[in-house]
Amino acid sequence: MSPFGAVSSCSRLCSGVWLLKPGMQKMSSSSLHTAARCAARDYYEVLVLGGGSGGISMSARMKRRVGAENVAVVEPSKTHYYQPLWTLVGGGAKQLAASARPMGSVIPKGVEWIKSQVTALDPDKNCVWLENDIKVSYKYLIIALGISLHYEKIKGLPEGFNHPKIGSNYSVQTVEKTWRALQDFKEGNAIFTFPNTPVKCAGAPQKIMYLSDAYLRKTGKRSKANIMFNTSLGVIFGVKKYADALLEVVKDRNLTVNYKRNLIEVRADKHEAVFENLDKPGVTEVHQYEMLHVTPPMGPPAVLVNSPVSDEGGWVDVDKETLQHKKYPNVFGIGDCTNLPTSKTAAAVAAQSGVLDKTISLVMKNEMPVKKYDGYTSCPLVTGYNKVILAEFDYNAQPLETFPIDQSKERVTMYHMKADMMPLLYWNALLKGYWGGPAPVRKLMHLGLK
Repeated sequence: MSPFGAVSSCSRLCSGVWLLKPGMQKMSSSSLHTAARCAARDYYEVLVLGGGSGGISMSARMKRRVGAENVAVVEPSKTHYYQPLWTLVGGGAKQLAASARPMGSVIPKGVEWIKSQVTALDPDKNCVWLENDIKVSYKYLIIALGISLHYEKIKGLPEGFNHPKIGSNYSVQTVEKTWRALQDFKEGNAIFTFPNTPVKCAGAPQKIMYLSDAYLRKTGKRSKANIMFNTSLGVIFGVKKYADALLEVVKDRNLTVNYKRNLIEVRADKHEAVFENLDKPGVTEVHQYEMLHVTPPMGPPAVLVNSPVSDEGGWVDVDKETLQHKKYPNVFGIGDCTNLPTSKTAAAVAAQSGVLDKTISLVMKNEMPVKKYDGYTSCPLVTGYNKVILAEFDYNAQPLETFPIDQSKERVTMYHMKADMMPLLYWNALLKGYWGGPAPVRKLMHLGLK
């Protein structure tokens, strides 16, 4: 499969199977986990599948629960990416290198890094299968495999990215192409898409539109641009409070939103994008573009499709309050690969990690989980190079805001939190298992009323 069609939020862009030598745990964190083997042992008390935000944060928490020597992470990639930064990379506000760190530097010291891919899960026998028919057993399993990108489901992609004027902030291989297309813009349509599938960070497809608008105004090209957001959805955002605010932004900046439009083909040599009208089956529209930003269709990782741990859609089937599997009590899920009915974001992973840590600790004691995940998620909606609407909400699509202000307003402070504070929080707190979301801060800010 093309690398464009196999990227997940667990940073699966740079993969490879290395062989690990004994004694590596005694090395510094910068050189930890850098030689390899498929597995040091064939059994671990806690086995974590995936080295993205959910997998790394949970491995850090489990290290403190059961000891590093009893925890292993299965992850083939050698680089870990902080993907929320890619919106700003695509808009020219950050460098791609700032989003990357070696995988060995983020896996907790002493935790075994198994550099391989999962090929099958057998929860009835408490084991998973890796490449080369290697079997690893576990007492507790945490599934954090992220979500897969499927550019190949759009006719003309991913090969169309070899042409100019087209980019995508969802892949390390195409995010810088977005910035190049924006810089090279001369005159015509700038089109931004949203697919007819679940996605991670559902605000990102329109964030780059607002940054592009700001850049074109700054460079004096805005009068020559027709900016349009073609979305498969029937609304601009799923929470009314923030949707209303975004529609005001759209109106003030003369942007066009076309609902129920799904990108099905890119004719990159002709600079044409073909959309299907979801309200009129069989009806298509062809738009010429000077710039095209593609948000790809997404879906569960292939190993989860038709797996015993997954629902009919291929997502890990967990209880939405405890994150414990509905059938297998020693199996748990976190993040984008689950069927939790909330927006798939790093902020959601943070909140889920705190709940899951408590869930597993009680299960280990043969007690019933009591802490409940309320569906908290967050989307810092970047609306300019110094403006953000900070959307925070729960399972019921009701605002669940941290600060005692109206977060539907564009604010400079929220932009700096997105661009400067959140990356620090990610690298130094979330991945180390110390950040479980802003609930304590919210309670303090609202004097215990929320």
